[in-house]
Amino acid sequence: MKSLTQVLIALFCVVLPATIYAQRDDSKYLAGAVPEVNGKVVFSKEFSIPGMTKDEIYQRVQNWMQDRLASNNNAESRIVYNKAEDGLIVGVGKEWIVFSSSALSLDRTEINYQLSVTSEAEKCTLKVEKIRFAYREGKEKYTAEEWIADQYALNKSKTKLVLGLAKWRRKTVDYVDNLCLSMADALSKTPSKEVAPKEKIEEKKNEKSVAASGTMVITPKKEVDVTTPVTVSTDNTIKIQVKDVAQKGALKNMPEEKNVAANTQPVASGAIAGYKQVEPSNLSADAIRMGTGKLVIVVGKDAFNMSMMTANAGGSLGKSSGKSVVYTFLSPDQAYDSIEKAETYTVRFYPNDSNEPSVILECKKMPTPAPMEGQPRMYAGEILKAWVK
Repeated sequence: MKSLTQVLIALFCVVLPATIYAQRDDSKYLAGAVPEVNGKVVFSKEFSIPGMTKDEIYQRVQNWMQDRLASNNNAESRIVYNKAEDGLIVGVGKEWIVFSSSALSLDRTEINYQLSVTSEAEKCTLKVEKIRFAYREGKEKYTAEEWIADQYALNKSKTKLVLGLAKWRRKTVDYVDNLCLSMADALSKTPSKEVAPKEKIEEKKNEKSVAASGTMVITPKKEVDVTTPVTVSTDNTIKIQVKDVAQKGALKNMPEEKNVAANTQPVASGAIAGYKQVEPSNLSADAIRMGTGKLVIVVGKDAFNMSMMTANAGGSLGKSSGKSVVYTFLSPDQAYDSIEKAETYTVRFYPNDSNEPSVILECKKMPTPAPMEGQPRMYAGEILKAWVK
């Protein structure tokens, strides 16, 4: 009996981890997540920034890369080449990726990589390559080509991750996605003096990585200093507080508090009085321009139970995998539980000095990677229906 119990316990220990692993959705990390060029792992992401000059893109990228690499706190992370006339900036990075951490153990690897960005008028391309890992304090060294490439990290049918290499591939793809989102944020707003902090990745279900999702279209915006989320008073009047912004080209002085009582009703699926319904693909790229107004996210259809918040860190319209998308950014200190749980939500854009939104967008939440610690939290919503004034 004792030996039978031992056998059952041993089987339990083997089967349980396998069962947990089988339940994980790794679709984001399968074929195509780690691209190769001539046998080398090269992540590449193209950004389209309509209306921005080559020089402005180059300067923003240079500021972003300098701050991002400096946040690694080591002399080996730095810009090693830049040439403005060619629009090329190259940097090298070295920092830690943590697989798991507890009071008793720390499982991590050092990652070394090369960043390069080529800027042109209205667009730029980010590449992350020459990735190397130093594991167990440098005792074990691997290259991306021999450790996370499809040939080694996926099974023969390319439907599952190889168990021993799964964590490496997941964390590397998430790491590159965070770099892409960080650079997108720097391109879309007035550069911030805040240094981009080190990465902190949370496990999250995603359909496709940011780096592998095609060109990201960015609408440049101004930074807006907006207070904490919108609240609803007992008389069902939405009160949005907006501070004066001491910044060139930012908001004009506005009253500290505005009432938006006319817009507490949930968004209808059909016509909205005073608005014209348009195809999402026909929305003007500048229909939402941060610095000239504010974005409000509405979760829920019931006026008495809806949750509302201002996208303090801004937002913009764009395209993702051929779909019309609205990107909204919450500042790191904002509550995000309600939108995390929601499958659909509404985005409203209020121009300066207006109590009514000029744009109303019904959205379906799309998968997005978790942000780096201290960075804005981005939400991408596929625009299902759109109304404009």
